[in-house]
Amino acid sequence: MQRYFPILDWIKTYSRETLTSDLVAAVIVTIMLIPQSLAYALLAGLPPEVGLYASILPLVVYAAFGTSRTLAVGPVAVASLMTAAAVGKLAAQGTPEYYGAAIALAFISGLMLLGMGLLRLGFIANFLSHPVISGFVTASGIIIAAGQIPHLLGISAKGETLPELLHAIWKNLGDINVFTMVLGGSAVAFLFWSRTRLKGFLLSRNVPAGLATVLTRAAPVAAVAVTTLVTAFFALEARGVAIVGTVPKGLPTPSMPPLDLALWTQIAVPALLIAIVGYVETISVAQTLAAKRRQRIDPDQELVALGACNIGSAFAGGFPVTGGFSRSVVNFDAGAQTPAAGAYTAVGMALATVFLTPALFFLPKATLAATIILAVLTLVDLGAIRRTFVYSRADGVAMGATILVTLGMGVESGILAGVALSLFLHLYRTSRPHVAIVGQVPGTEHFRNVERHDVITTPDVLTIRVDESLYFPNARFLEDFVQDRIAENKAIRHLVLMFPAVNAVDSSALESLEAILEMLKDSGVSLHLSEVKGPVMDRLRRSHFLDALTGQVFLTQYDAMLHLAPALTAQTLAAPRRETSRNGC
Repeated sequence: MQRYFPILDWIKTYSRETLTSDLVAAVIVTIMLIPQSLAYALLAGLPPEVGLYASILPLVVYAAFGTSRTLAVGPVAVASLMTAAAVGKLAAQGTPEYYGAAIALAFISGLMLLGMGLLRLGFIANFLSHPVISGFVTASGIIIAAGQIPHLLGISAKGETLPELLHAIWKNLGDINVFTMVLGGSAVAFLFWSRTRLKGFLLSRNVPAGLATVLTRAAPVAAVAVTTLVTAFFALEARGVAIVGTVPKGLPTPSMPPLDLALWTQIAVPALLIAIVGYVETISVAQTLAAKRRQRIDPDQELVALGACNIGSAFAGGFPVTGGFSRSVVNFDAGAQTPAAGAYTAVGMALATVFLTPALFFLPKATLAATIILAVLTLVDLGAIRRTFVYSRADGVAMGATILVTLGMGVESGILAGVALSLFLHLYRTSRPHVAIVGQVPGTEHFRNVERHDVITTPDVLTIRVDESLYFPNARFLEDFVQDRIAENKAIRHLVLMFPAVNAVDSSALESLEAILEMLKDSGVSLHLSEVKGPVMDRLRRSHFLDALTGQVFLTQYDAMLHLAPALTAQTLAAPRRETSRNGC
C-alpha cells in the first residue's frame, strides 16, 4: 500500500516540529498562490475563481499520492497557456462550453497520467530532450508575456502565435487606456523591484531575515490590494479599467466532468501533450529539490500522483495542474518537511475562496497580467541557445527550431515539433555510432583509439571498438564500416569486434553481424569478439551466430591480442609506459 500511498510512510514519523515547519511553509505558499491562481485562470481564459478551485483539491490529493516532500502542485503558466490554446479552438471564452472543455481537458489528462503511472511508463518523458523542453518553455514564456501586454494597455488583442499577437497589438495601439496602462505599469515596476531589491532593502533596515522573506513573497498580494483599493476609490471602472468583477463566494461543488465522447476525441492530443509536458516539469522540479535533502522520488508514482491531482481538479471544477517550479522552491526554502504542507495550503486557499472573494470585485485585470509577466520572466532563457549550440550544434539547432515553431505556429505545433526533433536527433545520432580502430598502449594491457593515442598495432589484426548498442538504425553502418576497412587493407587476417559499450544487439543487428561473418569468410578473414557483456552473450547464445563464428570470444582485448599476436603483445606490454593521450579515448 505504501507504494501507491506514500502518505503511509511519512505520516508515521510526523511530529509537532514537522507540523510547525509545514504550517509556516503553507502560510508563505498560500500568500504567493492566491494572486498566481487568479492570474493563471485569466491566462487559461477562465473565470478567476477557477484558479482558486484548481488550487485546493489537487494539493490534498498530492499529499496522499506524491513522493516529493516539497513539491507544490497547482496551476502553472505553461499548462494554462496550453489549456487556452486547446480549448480556444472548440468554444468561445466565457461560454459554458469553454469551461466544460477545460474541465474535461484536466480529467482526460489525469486519466492518461494515471494510466501511464500504473503501467510504469515514466520513461515516455525521456522522448523530450532537455534542449527541446527548454526551447519550448522559453518560447511559451515569450508568448505568455506578449499575450498579457493588451491587458496592461487596456486594449483588445488576441492571437495564438507571436506574430499574430504583435500584429493585433500594433493595430489597436490607438485604443490604449491611460489609467489601465499606469496601473499595469506600476504593478510591473513594483513586482520587479520587490523580486530583485525588496529583501535586500528590508535586511538593510534590520528586518529579521525570516520576516523579510515573508514580506518579499507577499509583494504580489500587496500589489493586488493596493491596485484594487485605488481602482475602487477613484472609480476607475467607469474610466475603462477592466476589473475582475463578481467572484462567486464559497467552495466549488464537486461534479462530474463532461462525458462527451466527441469532445474527448477532439481534446485527446492536447490532453496528452499537457500531460507529458506537465510531468516533465513536475519530475524535474521534484528530483532537483529531493536531491538537496538526499531524498528519493519515484517517477512512476509521480505519474500516478499527478494524474490523481488532475482528476481531482476536474471534479472540483478546475483545469490542468502540475508541479510549479517557483512555488515548489518557495515551499522548500520555507522549510516544508512533508506533503502535508500542501494540504495546509489547500486549507488556506479554501478560506480565501470563502472569505476573500468579495474583496476581489475591483481587482484590475492589469494587475493579474503584471503578475503573470513577472512569473514567466523566469522561464525565458534565450542565452541557453548559444550555450547549447556551443556544446552541441544539433541540440542547439533543435532548441532554436522548437522556439521558432512555437512562436510562429503555436504551442501545440511547437511541442509536437519538439517531440519529432528529439526522436529524429536520437535516431540520427545512434544511426552513426562511434566506432574506433584501437591499438595497445605501450606498457599496459589497455587499448585505445589509434587516432587519439600513440599505440601499437599489427598489420594482420584489425580491432574495431563499437561504442554504441547495435539495433536496426545503425546495424548497416557497422556492416559498411567493416567492409570498407577490409577492402582498404589486404593484409588483414583477423578482425576483432570489441564490445565494451554494447549493451544490446537486436535482431536486425544480429543479421548484420551474420552478414559481416559471411563477408569475412569469403575474404579469408576470421571474426573474433572481445569484452562482450553478459546480457549480450546470453542473447547471442540463443542464436546460431556463435556456432558459425570463425574465431573466438575473448574475455578481454588483451587476451585476444595475446592469442592472435603473442610476441608483439608481450613486447608492447614490456615496453616503458609513456603519456600517449591526445584527448579522449
